[in-house]
Amino acid sequence: MDLKRVENIFCDLGVVLIDLEMKRCMDAFKQLGVMDIASQVGQSFKAGLFYSLEEGRITPAEFREEICRKAGKPLEDKAIDEAWNALLGTIDERKLRLLKKLRLHHSVYMLSNTNEIHFDYMRKNSFDATAGLGLEDCFDKCYLSHELHLSKPDKAIFEAVLQDSEAKAENSLFIDDNARNIATAARMGFQVCHYHSLSDFIDIFPSEWAEL
Repeated sequence: MDLKRVENIFCDLGVVLIDLEMKRCMDAFKQLGVMDIASQVGQSFKAGLFYSLEEGRITPAEFREEICRKAGKPLEDKAIDEAWNALLGTIDERKLRLLKKLRLHHSVYMLSNTNEIHFDYMRKNSFDATAGLGLEDCFDKCYLSHELHLSKPDKAIFEAVLQDSEAKAENSLFIDDNARNIATAARMGFQVCHYHSLSDFIDIFPSEWAEL
C-alpha cells in the first residue's frame, strides 16, 4: 500500500466504526413476535425487507408496517425502532479521533450500506455521544445506500461516489470489513484495507497520525 498516493479515504460504518450486536437485535425482534429475520439481517444479504430498507426502496413507515405484519399484531413505531436499533453497539472513540486527524491531510468520506432509521439514531446517539465528535467532525461527506439507492458490493455505488467526490480510485483508500466489498474496490483500482480489528484501522497510517 502506497499511502503517499492517497488523497481520499472512504470508510465503512458498520463493524469498521460501530460494533454490531446481531444477537441482541434478533432477541429484541423475537420479543416483538418477529421470528424470521435472522437470515435477512447480515453482511451478505441482497434481498428482502431489510435490503429494501437499506437501499431506500421502501420508507421507514413501510418497513414498520411489514414488521407488524410479520408479528401478526400492531406494534408501536418506537418498539420497532428500538428493536432494530438494538443492532447498533458502541464506537471506540479512538477511531473518531483518528478520522478527525486524517481530515487534516485527506478528504474523508463515509461509504455505508445503512438505512434511515439506523443512521438517524447513530447521528444523535453514537457520534455526538462519543468523544463529543459529530459526523461533521469526522467526514467531509457521507455516502449512504438508502440515499443513493445503491449498495456495496455493486460497482455502481463506487462509481457514483467517485464521480460526486471528484476522486480517483488510484488515489483513494477504501476501508471495509466485507470481503466482497473489498474485492470490488480493489478491481476498480482503490487501495484497500480489509478491516478485522482496531489495529487494522490505526496501524496502516503513519505513527504520528495514530498518536491518540
